[in-house]
Amino acid sequence: MFDATTILAYKGKNKAVIGGDGQVTFGQTVLKNNATKIRTLHNGEVLAGFAGSTADAFNLFDMFEEYLAQRKGELIKAVIDFSKAWRKDKVLRRLEAMMIVLNHEHIFILTGNGDVVEPEDGEIAAIGSGGSYAISAARALKKHTSLDEETLVKESLAIAADLCIYTNHNIKTLSLG
Repeated sequence: MFDATTILAYKGKNKAVIGGDGQVTFGQTVLKNNATKIRTLHNGEVLAGFAGSTADAFNLFDMFEEYLAQRKGELIKAVIDFSKAWRKDKVLRRLEAMMIVLNHEHIFILTGNGDVVEPEDGEIAAIGSGGSYAISAARALKKHTSLDEETLVKESLAIAADLCIYTNHNIKTLSLG
């Protein structure tokens, strides 16, 4: 995991939601508190979040969006092609970065090692330094409450922010209704 951020995604019954905190750190210094690490892609049909350096995020988001366009929004095909290209690129594969991408049907975690992981439950995924805290909170809240998808993501990220020094409470979310 990276000492960089926390991204949490939840593909629920009514909505697909992704959220992230806003903290950008350099070593033990907070450089920015209100960064946006999540995006909508392919005409608002896909959500994506990134853990890693900011410059890398822009490059990988743009690259993934190109694959989505080439595959006419078919997330599974775009994810596979993107992961192959990311792994084969000598510069990009060395990035310490991860992405989560999702739509109404699928949710994936992607890495430069060529990993394409669909969570076992097919519903909740998290990356970044606070990812373990966020996913634990999300699973507990899902099991023991009736929170809507967006509230569940926000509350889970807030819990992660209470525990992870690289995660703050400046939480942003995006959703596909």
